[in-house]
Amino acid sequence: MQVTETLSDGLKRGYTVVLPVADLESRRTERLTSLGKTLRIPGFRPGKVPMPIVKQRYGTAVSAEVLEDSVNQATQKVLTERGLRPVQQPKIDMVTENPTALTSDLEFKLELEVMPDIVMPDFGAIELTRTKAEVQPDAVDKALEQIAKFNRTLEPVSAEALEARGHGAVTGEVVTIDFVGKIDDVPFEGGTANDTPVEIGGDGFIPGFAEQLEGVRPGETKTLHVTFPETYGKAELAGKPATFDVTVKQVSTQVIPAMDDELAKKIGAESLEAVREIVVSRQQQEYDSVSRMRLKKDLLDALTKLSDFPIPVSIATQEFEQIWQQLEQARKAGTMDEDDKNKDEDTLRTEYQAIAERRVRLGLLLAEIGRVNNISVSEQELDRALYQRAMQYQGQEQQMYEFFRKYPQLTNSVRGPLLEDKVVDFVLELAKVTDTIVTPEELLKEPESAEASAA
Repeated sequence: MQVTETLSDGLKRGYTVVLPVADLESRRTERLTSLGKTLRIPGFRPGKVPMPIVKQRYGTAVSAEVLEDSVNQATQKVLTERGLRPVQQPKIDMVTENPTALTSDLEFKLELEVMPDIVMPDFGAIELTRTKAEVQPDAVDKALEQIAKFNRTLEPVSAEALEARGHGAVTGEVVTIDFVGKIDDVPFEGGTANDTPVEIGGDGFIPGFAEQLEGVRPGETKTLHVTFPETYGKAELAGKPATFDVTVKQVSTQVIPAMDDELAKKIGAESLEAVREIVVSRQQQEYDSVSRMRLKKDLLDALTKLSDFPIPVSIATQEFEQIWQQLEQARKAGTMDEDDKNKDEDTLRTEYQAIAERRVRLGLLLAEIGRVNNISVSEQELDRALYQRAMQYQGQEQQMYEFFRKYPQLTNSVRGPLLEDKVVDFVLELAKVTDTIVTPEELLKEPESAEASAA
């Protein structure tokens, strides 16, 4: 085998490889001879089929097989002897015309991008602050109140009672209504409902909706005027003015039970104290999750500053194209980030190209940290994660688990974040992390600015 380097530019490598036709012919003859010993063709004894017949029937297929195996083996030898770690499957282009004929030496071109040389940062020099929060008693009490309220009953207020007190629904009472929502006098999808309870002064509806129902009585009709928030979930409604034609059917008072042992048992707990412990545990898990997320972001920011190595153009291009596709989809759906709406195309491309490069660089660095330190995801860990993902599809858990297992791309979409978290934990063990206690409000407050994450 003759190998000539034709390209060495950054991470790009190119080679011309020539395989002697005598070696290829020898392999083909050996393969045909082996095949002839097992063939069963009418008119010939088993294993006694003449070689010309074997070549006539199977020569082309065997030549193609020999060609593919020889190119793959030669490619692997080039990579191994030169210590090359390709980023993706190398690109192979045949130079020899009609290569399966095996009438001349086989020449092909090999092009690839290699993994960059990544120097491990000094993890011990990384200094981070982990903000933590503890569950406050008033937050627990509020959560218990919400549980009690969820188990409320409604007692209708009679027409006589309403007449006697001289006014309709008041704050804290619940109005049962039918409504039809319209934009420009045309009903919109999802804007119609019947027997819907609305608490006067409560939340859960468009701002200004419940407030306009104060004072209503059963049998009344009313048109409410509201404006959907700019951040409303449905892009076709966000920021638009709307009207709701409302028919009032009932006014009720809320009967909220005491949050005690009796209610605790009703909802499946042993006691009020057990419910309190569950509330504290869940809230603490939420705080710890946010704390972990913030610390991870700070770590990735620190690693970005400590990492300076070239990144493969092919991966960066793919990452940018994926990001840009998502941007285009958001643009069409009307859910584009407000800050991006006022930027021109060149600015957006420059910013998102930087994000793509950051993600790729962090991804390569984390993968290298894992490789160098033998960090991996066990099959048991992967199985647990796959089952947790499958549990999101109630009634189809087993089918979804098998579906994830069937397709490597889906399996890797679960394996990747697991490995990333294990690498992050490894680095955090070596970094200097100082804990500081903040209020839950401070912990949950959105950062003023946030860079794109590696994932």
